[in-house]
Amino acid sequence: MSEKNIKRYTITAALPYTNGPVHIGHLAGVYVPADIYARYKRSMGEDVAFVCGSDEHGVPITIRAKKDGITPQQLVDKYNAIIRDSFDQFGISFDIYSRTSSKTHHDTASEFFKYMHENGDFIEQTTEQYYDEEAKQFLADRYITGTCPKCGAEGAYGDQCEVCGSSLSATELINPKSALSGAAPVLKETKHWYLPLDQYEPWLKDWILEQHKNDWKSNVYGQCKSWLDQGLQPRAVTRDLDWGVPVPVEGADGKVLYVWFDAPIGYISATKDWATKAGKDWEPYWKSNDSKLVHFIGKDNIVFHCIIFPSMLKAHGGYILPDNVPANEFLNLEGNKISTSRNWAVWLHEYLEDLPNKQDVLRYTLCANAPETKDNDFTWKDFQQRNNSELVAIFGNFVNRSVVLTHKYYNGKVPSVNKLEPIDHEVISAIKELPAKIGKSIDLYRFREALQYMMELARIGNKYLADTEPWKLIKTDEESVETIMNLSLQISANLSILCEPFLPFTADKLRSMLNMNKANWSEAGSIELLDEGHAINKAELLFEKLDDKFVDTQIQKLEDTKKANELAQKTVEPQKEETTFDDFMKMDIRVGEILEAEKLKKSKKLLKLTVDTGIDKRTILSGIAQYFSPEDVIGKQVVVLANLAPRKMMGHESQGMILMAEDKDGSLTFVSPSDAVANGSQIS
Repeated sequence: MSEKNIKRYTITAALPYTNGPVHIGHLAGVYVPADIYARYKRSMGEDVAFVCGSDEHGVPITIRAKKDGITPQQLVDKYNAIIRDSFDQFGISFDIYSRTSSKTHHDTASEFFKYMHENGDFIEQTTEQYYDEEAKQFLADRYITGTCPKCGAEGAYGDQCEVCGSSLSATELINPKSALSGAAPVLKETKHWYLPLDQYEPWLKDWILEQHKNDWKSNVYGQCKSWLDQGLQPRAVTRDLDWGVPVPVEGADGKVLYVWFDAPIGYISATKDWATKAGKDWEPYWKSNDSKLVHFIGKDNIVFHCIIFPSMLKAHGGYILPDNVPANEFLNLEGNKISTSRNWAVWLHEYLEDLPNKQDVLRYTLCANAPETKDNDFTWKDFQQRNNSELVAIFGNFVNRSVVLTHKYYNGKVPSVNKLEPIDHEVISAIKELPAKIGKSIDLYRFREALQYMMELARIGNKYLADTEPWKLIKTDEESVETIMNLSLQISANLSILCEPFLPFTADKLRSMLNMNKANWSEAGSIELLDEGHAINKAELLFEKLDDKFVDTQIQKLEDTKKANELAQKTVEPQKEETTFDDFMKMDIRVGEILEAEKLKKSKKLLKLTVDTGIDKRTILSGIAQYFSPEDVIGKQVVVLANLAPRKMMGHESQGMILMAEDKDGSLTFVSPSDAVANGSQIS
């Protein structure tokens, strides 16, 4: 679609799932690029509806709620508030952030389904699914666990084994059990409605593979082609569950709309709510051919937004189709895949608590390192480097010098432009050219490239001051310095416009410093944004340096998380073979005190201990040298197996054993009485 023919933009960002908060992977994949695009289009004077909202239905919601001991509604209320507030504080400029649990959404999704049902767009099928007779309900895939048929791991889910990563069906599991009651489920017939995607395959091949082969990103196009080449199959649009939008037809008691069918309709219901509040008509944003629909998503949602939702819109009729779906790849964290279940993530709400007023540093880093064509890695060292070497040393340094020197030489008033030198003409050309370059890159969804062009203007300004050295030139050529400072301030004013889609908080601070109103993109490229004699405010730092201690603290938090994950995954040793009471009574276990201790030469593990057992003083060799130094253990009361047969070790005889507790991470702890007792006290 030609940009000239577009009258309005409907921009959607993937609805975040409300079984947990938002992390940097979500931001880099969806919300930062979507916000850049929406802010740019608004600055261009376009009519924009930027919509999003919480995706609040589906099995993971019910599972998490059950685990937390609360209702699904309480769970989604909790995370909706966290996510909504985090987006707001981070500067994601949604026109509305809605919810799929709202009445508007339930009504919209129900009407959508009923219209398609009455048109005969669904097929009905009766299939066998697992049923929990004790809980008296059908089981979704995630409510069934068992042994993985691929790798033999216990605890595999009915849709996936998280140990080997294999996709599964519930009926493949060995010894399946219900996660609700623990009982073995039975197969029972149930009826569902299906969207016959195979019937839309010829149309989808033409629409995607032909009409969009040159303008959709290669990762999006390639994944769609793979799905279409394999052949599409009918897909259920309903499921047996008590949480969601009830299926609005007779004979569908206990069934709700499948979340993948329900969720994308959330874009439409959110637009309705926004239009009502704004006093607008929602329909042109979804039903007029001069509207452009753009979905911002992560790569795991490509099939839903490029194949399934368009098929729904096509079947329903009257709706526009997405013009583009610029999906990003995944962002990793410090070399490892982000995992919500393992808490391996940088959570947005925690970042905002730990680093207030540094929203733009994260926005900048995530855009500069965006996974646009391949998976990328976020590291705190890179975060620090981009802040210190780019935002502080280039952008912030240039603006600060421009404002400080203007106050020093001209009492904070914009000086005049006098005779222009070749270097001045070069700077003016760059000012005029860069807005179009940035805009073109954004229109092509190349946000990293657009950010580089924006920073290029800051670099040009920095170099301009470094090359002309007005602090020296002021002594010999005051007129040239006036020109230099005027152009430097014009660059700063242009940066306040051009950085706004990327760094909105910085743009606000910069405009405040320059004492200027917010300007539109069409005004960028001018060298007359600030009039001669215009008074600017005092300089304030746009960015602050981050020291190594900051990085070390963030990495240590992740290391602590990693260690906790490893401990959680480590299994406890199984119980040993059964023994008898008589065998136990043969063991003489008593309290002793370590009198002397020394490291055993040529051994990394052994300490040579002299222990008072109450009946004698004896030598015991103990493999604890990696955890305790000799001075740490002298005087400590310990538990000793006194009648263990002597054993030769490293040329010494050990006459007993010190009892220790081994933690999951392999570390050792002494088994000791909580209060001091007499040496030789027996334990029974």
